[in-house]
Amino acid sequence: MTVEDRLAALEERLRLVEDRLAITDLIYRYGPAIDTGSAADVLSLFTADGVYDVDTGRLSGAEAIAEMVDGQAHQGLVHRGCSHVMSAPQIELDGDTATVVSYSQLVLRRSDDRAYAVLRATANHWELVRTPDGWRVAKRTARKIDGSAQVRALLGSHLTGAATGADGSAAD
Repeated sequence: MTVEDRLAALEERLRLVEDRLAITDLIYRYGPAIDTGSAADVLSLFTADGVYDVDTGRLSGAEAIAEMVDGQAHQGLVHRGCSHVMSAPQIELDGDTATVVSYSQLVLRRSDDRAYAVLRATANHWELVRTPDGWRVAKRTARKIDGSAQVRALLGSHLTGAATGADGSAAD
């Protein structure tokens, strides 16, 4: 192997490491961004036409996502004391796109102020794109962990031999 080939291989490996770190940072930034109750912080993670497809509804574009963050239900959680805890992301890179599978938990301070409760455990499938400003979320699919085939397929989408459809649903 020539010096040029070795250098090119090293540069490629470094880019993959940098991409993985940037994507990991993006996923972990979601929790603090949503827990501040700041639509601007959340929107900085998404593309302008980003989609947040959660089992309670599909939010398409910045305006819809901002309305959710600014809405009474979410702001009520923020002011009561909530924490979106993100798990380590499982990342699949493909050039300027990536997919990520992760878990998250929504933890809420109980009214007795002495304990916290997990309100929700969620399976997440993120579709990311590299933009001039770095990696951004093009689509996040989030489903409550309920044992369904759809959730199992979403979680298994990065596993070898996982039988899933293009939308992350089980390919029955």
